[in-house]
Amino acid sequence: MAWLLDLDGVVWLAHRAIPGVADGIARLREGGERVLFVTNASMAPVGTLEAALAAMDVPATGDVISSAMAAAHLLEPGSRALVCGGPGVVEALVGRGVEVVADGPVDAVVVGLTHDLTYDLLLRASTAVRDGARFVATNTDPTYPTPGGLTPGGGAIVAAVATAAGVVPEVAGKPHPAMAMLVRSLVGDGPHVMVGDQDATDLAFGRLLGARTALVLSGITGLADLPLDPPPDVVAADVGELVDLELAPRA
Repeated sequence: MAWLLDLDGVVWLAHRAIPGVADGIARLREGGERVLFVTNASMAPVGTLEAALAAMDVPATGDVISSAMAAAHLLEPGSRALVCGGPGVVEALVGRGVEVVADGPVDAVVVGLTHDLTYDLLLRASTAVRDGARFVATNTDPTYPTPGGLTPGGGAIVAAVATAAGVVPEVAGKPHPAMAMLVRSLVGDGPHVMVGDQDATDLAFGRLLGARTALVLSGITGLADLPLDPPPDVVAADVGELVDLELAPRA
């Protein structure tokens, strides 16, 4: 069985570890469970995410699956893509054998979170989509949680391109099939546990996989947002408490 953990709001807030997470993950692994990190984050290269996890005593080499990776798997090697996103998207596309270019003609426009959005980049991306390029979004999360509150997410960038181009994107990340196909290629059909802090992305993705769904209240969703429909299989304050709950019957 694999435990599939979201990152933002589950493992950390802006790379600041949520208390109890490292110990909980260690306990799962000591019990023989596989732990993977399935994130809609696309801006940072996977190595950066792995290093941030290692800095909080969570080894993660080869265990991070990002929405940038899922987006890259939608494109054919040898195709050309314009990126309106961060270095994580570029890394995933290059690793897939996709040629990343600065302007058209292109086969696809791949959009994700970037802190370097300019009007010129928005113009080039939306023009390429209007001219017929495939429009792929890493994810459409409007925000993500940080210690200081909610911050605009990749969905805000995607919405800008979609509005300018008048085209609805094909979405790769949770809870969409491209991410499910990528996860299944690595861990099979289950049984698995999907741990997240949002119903519309994490828990919906778990349901798509046929996984047990676990909601933690350390991110976007809080007690005031409960109950959810459909309800998750288990609710816990954080990963540490969740592991206590899930491992207790096996003791």
